Amino acid sequence: MRRAAVAAVAAVSLAGLAACSGDDDSGSSVPGAGGAKDDLAASAPVAANLPAGSTMEKIKKRGRLVVGGSLDAPLLSQQNPASKKVEGLDADFGRLLAKYIIGKPEVKIVNSASETREALLSNGTVDVVFQTYSITPERAKQVAFAGPYYSSGLVIATKKGESGIKAPADLKGKTVIAGANTPAIPAIKKAAPGAKIVTFGSDPECVQALKQGRGQAYVQDEAVLLAGAKQDPSIQIQGKPFTSDPYGIGLKHGDAQMKTFVNDWLKQIQASGLWAKVWKNSIGTVVPGEAPQPPALGSAPGSE
Repeated sequence: MRRAAVAAVAAVSLAGLAACSGDDDSGSSVPGAGGAKDDLAASAPVAANLPAGSTMEKIKKRGRLVVGGSLDAPLLSQQNPASKKVEGLDADFGRLLAKYIIGKPEVKIVNSASETREALLSNGTVDVVFQTYSITPERAKQVAFAGPYYSSGLVIATKKGESGIKAPADLKGKTVIAGANTPAIPAIKKAAPGAKIVTFGSDPECVQALKQGRGQAYVQDEAVLLAGAKQDPSIQIQGKPFTSDPYGIGLKHGDAQMKTFVNDWLKQIQASGLWAKVWKNSIGTVVPGEAPQPPALGSAPGSE
């Protein structure tokens, strides 16, 4: 079974908010999420030694991990309006990585958009990006990717009742909505060369544009779309994923030491069962069955 299919009903509406400055308190400080998620952090490993002068040592001295991510992505990284904690798959992985580096799950999330993630990493505003960040060889020219740590795929969404779009080839000659700077753009061009592509900076903007009729279809990651469509009956998913999109942990380009460190951490949480517990606490709350096998580290072009 494709890993992408496992995420089929993951409910998310991915954020594409304006980036905050690195030391600006407008970022969300996330010390832990409570309940089962605190239990995850309590049993999470801590690195024995951090190389002197390394990025990891600098993060530990600072006392918190700064993550580029989202605050409104249900099941992935969404701020709970009551507790103000950020919950979900990506949020939990960020907390566990902070625990591994610092010894406690101290995280600050800086809102990032798909078109700003590379800049946030390169200028040091954030240490890592956890934001359904699909690994591509093109992005790997600007960003180092640890992982992949999860895999999904692109699907097509339309307004409810649309009968003329069932498969990628049906997008030919249509106006198709896509997120700016996302893998959906080259995928649409390949599947339907005659399609007109219009882009928006965030998933909520794309969904709103679809509902307003500014495009006849919206192509986005399955993990972002399917649960959102489930929550909004005016949106319909057409067919199954037509790509395989591995998610990577975005790191500053050229920091091989940090990349090796993060991959070693991923190996540990996979082997210990923590990876599966994170999945169960997030996507697994809406997807039946056991947690899938995580993708092999370095298996995606651009993550080697």
